[in-house]
Amino acid sequence: MPGPKVVLDGDEMRRALTRIAHEIVENSGEPDQLALVGIHRRGAVLAARLRELLAELHDVDVPLGDVDIAFYRDDVTLRGGAPVVHATHLDFEIDGRTIVIVDDVLFTGRTARAAIEALFDYGRPQRVQLAVLADRGHRELPLRPDYVGKNLPTARSERVFVRVTEIDGEDCVTIAEQPRDPREGGCGEAPSERGAGIAAEVPGR
Repeated sequence: MPGPKVVLDGDEMRRALTRIAHEIVENSGEPDQLALVGIHRRGAVLAARLRELLAELHDVDVPLGDVDIAFYRDDVTLRGGAPVVHATHLDFEIDGRTIVIVDDVLFTGRTARAAIEALFDYGRPQRVQLAVLADRGHRELPLRPDYVGKNLPTARSERVFVRVTEIDGEDCVTIAEQPRDPREGGCGEAPSERGAGIAAEVPGR
């Protein structure tokens, strides 16, 4: 089985996030009504980085939150084992705001749909946008991201893995054939699965 292909290294990830930050300022309306909400786990990390970039590049200070979608997925009863649950943090008023949901990989659209549903349990934003580091296609729901770091043409037999320094000790995005040995890891080799501490785009996402 061929090894993983690195499609974004650390520098390329930063450039992609920098471009997304510029586009958010250009297309999200009034900065004082903007907020970022990351999807656990690596979407939350990327949202925090975008917040720093918005402050650094545009002197825009926006509220930052994160959301757990474990029990909002439409396949929660079909997935094996107990869902991994994280706390949701939305310590600001979301009514009337433009909320940019941030995730690492967009696949079928079911994670994004679950995040929107979770968000509306906390209020009624004026507008919801979606930013993703990688869009691999194969949508099963009529969803399209507003901001994309990189479009990745993939086969369904492939998996997209995202690693971030804050969790994994390094930054990169790789594509690999599945299944992979969950003990493998690193940007130069196949990353392990999400449960082993490495971000992986999972089926049905």
